[in-house]
Amino acid sequence: MNGTSEGPIPTTVTAPGFRAGVTERRRTRESDYRAAFAAAPLPLAVVDSEGLVLSANDALAALFGTAPGALTGSVVAELIDLTSDARTWHAYREVLRGRQARLRCTRRLKHPDGHSLWVQITVSPMPMPEPAGRGEGGTVGRDAGGAALLAATDISARRELQARLRHVQMHDPVTRLPNRNLFFERLASALEAGTYDDTSTGRIGLCYLDLDGFKAVNDTLGHRVGDRLLAAVAERLTRCADRAGYGRPAAPLVARLGGDEFALLVEDSTGTDQLVDLADTALAALQEPFDLSGQRLAVSASIGVVERRAAGTTTTGLMQAADTTLYWAKTDGKARWTLFDPERNAHRMTRQALASSLRPAVERGEFVLDYQPLVGLDDEGVHGVEALVRWQHPQFGLLTPNRFIGLAEEDGSIVQLGRWVLRSACRQARSWQLEHPEREPVFVSVNVAVRQVWDSDLVADVAEILAETGLPARLLQLELTESAVMGSAGRPLQALQALSDMGVRIAIDDFGTGYSNLAYLSRLPVSVLKLDGSFVRGFQYEEGEAHTNRADEVIVEAMVQLAHRLGLTVVAECVETASQAARLRKIGCDTGQGWLYSRPVAADRISVLLRGAS
Repeated sequence: MNGTSEGPIPTTVTAPGFRAGVTERRRTRESDYRAAFAAAPLPLAVVDSEGLVLSANDALAALFGTAPGALTGSVVAELIDLTSDARTWHAYREVLRGRQARLRCTRRLKHPDGHSLWVQITVSPMPMPEPAGRGEGGTVGRDAGGAALLAATDISARRELQARLRHVQMHDPVTRLPNRNLFFERLASALEAGTYDDTSTGRIGLCYLDLDGFKAVNDTLGHRVGDRLLAAVAERLTRCADRAGYGRPAAPLVARLGGDEFALLVEDSTGTDQLVDLADTALAALQEPFDLSGQRLAVSASIGVVERRAAGTTTTGLMQAADTTLYWAKTDGKARWTLFDPERNAHRMTRQALASSLRPAVERGEFVLDYQPLVGLDDEGVHGVEALVRWQHPQFGLLTPNRFIGLAEEDGSIVQLGRWVLRSACRQARSWQLEHPEREPVFVSVNVAVRQVWDSDLVADVAEILAETGLPARLLQLELTESAVMGSAGRPLQALQALSDMGVRIAIDDFGTGYSNLAYLSRLPVSVLKLDGSFVRGFQYEEGEAHTNRADEVIVEAMVQLAHRLGLTVVAECVETASQAARLRKIGCDTGQGWLYSRPVAADRISVLLRGAS
């Protein structure tokens, strides 16, 4: 040590001049920020944690048509309507609290001069300022107590362009009516409102309209005239809708769905009467001829009318009902409206369900055969049976032939079904023949549709089945309706002749309901006539009673005599009383069939009947 004492090490002391410099630079920076904020072309505002405007720039003031100072202290939520929906309001409050990064929404604002403008609003938290003494930070926001920065972008031009494009997208260029897209959008909205809006009637109605014969106009006069006609139709329908909407909250929506199809949608309908009145008005309006550049055109329309509760109704369900009802109007004669009928629709739906499941039903073994005896009127013995097919449907129960044979003929499944019936009936007839060798075997009569003759090799099928089952050809009788046989030529006639040559009997069913041409029958390989039951019902009273229809008896007697002269035997259908049987026997009828003897029954019941007659 040299005796000199050393003092403590001095701490760093900021010179007053240095602090003053930092403060000055900070003020300059803040001034620059404020100047940039005020002059920014993007409308901006600083919002405090309570949601009040602390400061707004000139661009935002211009957007609202006021001075910047006039916005200070305004409640932002009221200024730009952030409270109109709960979700936006909640998100905005979370941004002010610093719990959410950003809120973006679109609002329609009213300018003081009266025009509306669309604005995209963005609200985001302000950046935190740096602590005092740690740099030259600081912003125009949090130092002034700002919690969030609001930015507004005028998107009115963009929205206007979008609206024009949407109008083009949603409207038909020919008629200027709403098109299919807009119609279905409005329909979905109406169904939702009708279901959940307590102020509505809760109902909806639709007139689905199609012009009758419009294709002929296009084909003969050209598409240009067709388009002018569509536009003229649209004008008349619009006037009808306007009149129908007078005094109501809204007029029906008229739309072109495509081609010559139009729709009139009635939201908050009051019942079917309102829709029927609208349909009547539309039909009347279209009945007046159209004058198109000197050409007078007359058209009519068919309308399907549907009116129902909105709750539980779907867009698809309503349109299916309308389309079905329009089809009914067309098939009922056109130039009319038809009201949706649930029962008629249920029948149609059942028919469709049956048609779609016919072919699989044959493969699944859902069909069964009943048999009805054919009884000799002179000896009252069972000479044969008619095989009658039934469908044991898993949903609809036991169905008689009138429920499905027509469908099978339409879609061609009658060939597959008919082959099954023929094979099953022949197998059963052969079984009876073997079970009762002591008696004359009974023949089996099987109905054949004309499509089986055309669409399959019926002769080959019969030959194969007879060989397979061992049934003699003489014990098989094939029944065809009179209308199917009359006029037969070419392939059908050749098939009938080949079957007859094999020994198979050919019978004409329901004779007397069609041509009743006995002379033509003489040239066909027919051996049996089955008189339609409508003639036999005229025999239902006792002979001599006042209600006895002598005309029926005279007609039947004449047909029996002529048939016998042609070498044909005669079967009377629908014999229900002993009196009918006696009178038929008296005029020479050979065989009777009906409830007097037996209803159609299962094969085992026929076996019992045959044992009793042995």
